[in-house]
Amino acid sequence: MRWTRLLASRRRAPGVRVFYGHDRIPGPGERAAGGTAKFQKLNTRFPNAPVDFSVLYLGSTWLPRDLRPLLALAARRRIPIVLNQDGVGYPGWAGPRTEQVNRPLRRALEAADHVIYQSAFSKRSADLFLGEARGSWEVLPNCADVAHFTPAEQRPANGPVLLLGGDQTQAYRLELALETLRSLLPRQPDARLLVTGRLVVPLEPLVERLGLEGHVHAVGEYAQREAPEIFRRAHVLLHTKVNDPCPTLVVEAMATGLPVVYPASGGTPELVGDEAGIGVPHDDSFDHDSPPPPEALADAVERVLSDLPRYAAAARARAVERFALEPWLERHAELFRELTRERGSA
Repeated sequence: MRWTRLLASRRRAPGVRVFYGHDRIPGPGERAAGGTAKFQKLNTRFPNAPVDFSVLYLGSTWLPRDLRPLLALAARRRIPIVLNQDGVGYPGWAGPRTEQVNRPLRRALEAADHVIYQSAFSKRSADLFLGEARGSWEVLPNCADVAHFTPAEQRPANGPVLLLGGDQTQAYRLELALETLRSLLPRQPDARLLVTGRLVVPLEPLVERLGLEGHVHAVGEYAQREAPEIFRRAHVLLHTKVNDPCPTLVVEAMATGLPVVYPASGGTPELVGDEAGIGVPHDDSFDHDSPPPPEALADAVERVLSDLPRYAAAARARAVERFALEPWLERHAELFRELTRERGSA
């Protein structure tokens, strides 16, 4: 039905109207992750316009099924295309599917008039596996609503709580977090771990095998409106994904005053910097995913806990100063005006 209306509409009225490639964007109270969370934020300022659009805005983590005809239509009607480029397929996680994963990403990037890379790492990896952007580009990290993601008035008092946030879509991320907790317990016997999101491996057998009964609590999936309260139940974000291009989870956690302990690879070091947490070095090759040993992550957690007020304050300050929602939205507004003006549809 959308394509019937699309092909029937020929003339575009002046102004900025953005289409995100999908008929529906999750509402403010609905669950969103990855690319959908970005669209959810943009949709509040630039409502989704599936038919009479003047800008086609695509996210590499949520490309539409009808990507090719949409790109062709935009080119034929001289509608500017913006691509928000996150990560790519690389052998370490995609294996023999690397080129299959990258093919639609490359198609979108080659068609884009402007590419927003979420981090310098995102650009470097895209240049390597997809090729360089043909149009203009910039690095614009993900953001957080720092008025919604605020620190807790009081953190849990009965032992340190680590948070493994987001979805655990790779088995090693969950296993590494549990092993880190086990390494920490001799020094912090009351330490606990909150595990959120979808799991690709069962949690209970791992907890039992590692002897962590009573120290691990599964939270399950959550919506954006619920996220701050979950973050406020913890003291430290333990982010175990390697080569993560630009995890919004990290920005949101920092906004709530959570320091971050993480593998020092991908775009995460660009978000956390030197003051808002500790990155643990490891072999960050694209050929294989080799996270740091759990003992090293536990040591980093212990260092953060020993100076927690300073790290927590630095995390909040960094999120507010660098990754707030409003400047991110304003940059998009400026970009959309520039692109539509160039095409004569402003």
